[in-house]
Amino acid sequence: MDRIKQLIAWVTASRPVRVFQHYLLKRGPILASGLSYQALFAVFAAIWVAFSVAGLVITGNEELTQAIFALIDSYAPGLIDSGDGEGAIDPDDLTEAGIFGWTGVIAAGGLLFTALGWLASARDAVRVMFELPPERLNIVLLRLKDAGLGLLLGVAVIVSAGLLVFSTQAVEWTFELVGIDPDSWFASAIGSGVGLLLMFVVDAVTLAALYRFLAGLRIPVRRLATGALLGAAGIGVLKVLGSALLGGATRNPLLASFAVIIGLLIWFNFLCQVILIAGTWIAVGMRDRGLIADERIEDERRQERERAAAHEAALREEARRRLARIRRTRRWGWLFKR
Repeated sequence: MDRIKQLIAWVTASRPVRVFQHYLLKRGPILASGLSYQALFAVFAAIWVAFSVAGLVITGNEELTQAIFALIDSYAPGLIDSGDGEGAIDPDDLTEAGIFGWTGVIAAGGLLFTALGWLASARDAVRVMFELPPERLNIVLLRLKDAGLGLLLGVAVIVSAGLLVFSTQAVEWTFELVGIDPDSWFASAIGSGVGLLLMFVVDAVTLAALYRFLAGLRIPVRRLATGALLGAAGIGVLKVLGSALLGGATRNPLLASFAVIIGLLIWFNFLCQVILIAGTWIAVGMRDRGLIADERIEDERRQERERAAAHEAALREEARRRLARIRRTRRWGWLFKR
């Protein structure tokens, strides 16, 4: 029994268990559900606006277009129709999108509202994991920061798709140079591995930017890198197991008419939970070491504690003086009675 108690105590004190307990205590699953609901609307508007603005450049290169479609499918399985008729968006509609039409204007307005809302909610959710209040910055500056980061994320998607095309062509050229058939299983495995590694790097950099810049947190580089890499690994696992994770939920005949939407909600929920759990890993590690993520909030809390301590000391002093007056009154009260 003693060994069992020691084992339970060791498991309870382990960092993964404490991270999960902290995540549940801060209502992480509920926050992730809210983020996934917002992401569902933001992603449709973002894709439409992206193809409306950059459609002339993107659609001019078939390989780049297909790479972007594959990239979108890896982040949101079932969103792009791959030819089986089960996707939510027809690729032909995207390639014909126009920003100067009413649809482009409406999508741009929807993107501005939903994407900025998701980024703001993601910032607040990450700060909750660090036991911090919302960032106290001018609302205009916050929205400009969110818009800038959102634009950089969109550019990162296009750049990563271009790098994916370039790396695939580079791998094929290298295999042809050394005499290996590019269509062999070995070449396919190497190409897939290079693609996964590239996506892993992009995901890690994106998560690091979300924790450090979007949430406005001061995180040591080593801890930021560890959390971002863990989150990127979790997202990579989701991408590999995406179809298996969503298959059971979307094959329900009662949900057949809107199975794609249900699948996307489930997928975004998994994705947002990975983002918040990775952030919680960083938060718990920093708390263990006594590191401060937001010095301004910590200064305000310290000043508040000092004010509370000073107020409590003043109350104790006033109570001591009253007690002293009462004792003096009792001591000399018999003179007044005479």
